[in-house]
Amino acid sequence: MAAVDAQRIERAVREILLAIGEDPDRPGLERTPQRVAEAYAEFFAGLEVDPLTHLADTVPVGVADAGGPTTSDVVVLRDLAFRSVCEHHLLPFVGTAHVAYLPGERIVGFGRIPAVIDTLASRPQLQERLAEEIADALVAGLAPKGVLVVLDAQHRCVTTRGPRQERSSSVTIVSRGALAEPAARGEIMALIGGRGA
Repeated sequence: MAAVDAQRIERAVREILLAIGEDPDRPGLERTPQRVAEAYAEFFAGLEVDPLTHLADTVPVGVADAGGPTTSDVVVLRDLAFRSVCEHHLLPFVGTAHVAYLPGERIVGFGRIPAVIDTLASRPQLQERLAEEIADALVAGLAPKGVLVVLDAQHRCVTTRGPRQERSSSVTIVSRGALAEPAARGEIMALIGGRGA
């Protein structure tokens, strides 16, 4: 995937400003096309990154390190902030991710999972697809026995336009493997503690 074409974005933003009846050369707007191009380069940086690169450095379960053997029945990361851009209106949605996985033979550092989320969120997205892609990346990169992903987000296309439901949020839940079983899934949802679920 090619890098974001900043000059092309700047030209397009100038056209949008003209199309709404604004003067793109007036004070206050003259640098707006450049600012939007810089923002889009950040918002869509995940298009050029394979999320599995963040899961390449794993640790075998049960292998002793300086702190002792690494074992865990389940790994739960709560309240991971994320932001993405909805592909329908190119408006942001922001929220919280909760991710759990039941390790197979390998685990990964806690900082790697937010990196996977950020990479996949840094693309034009749908919240439902984002949850699926996070779960699928963890399955592909870690081969866990089970995965659960919960996303709770506010969509600017709902809070700032159309229905303007400022306090609403959308929750999506995706589970794979052993964590798709109702009892196991319920236990993890209880661990999340109702935050976003």
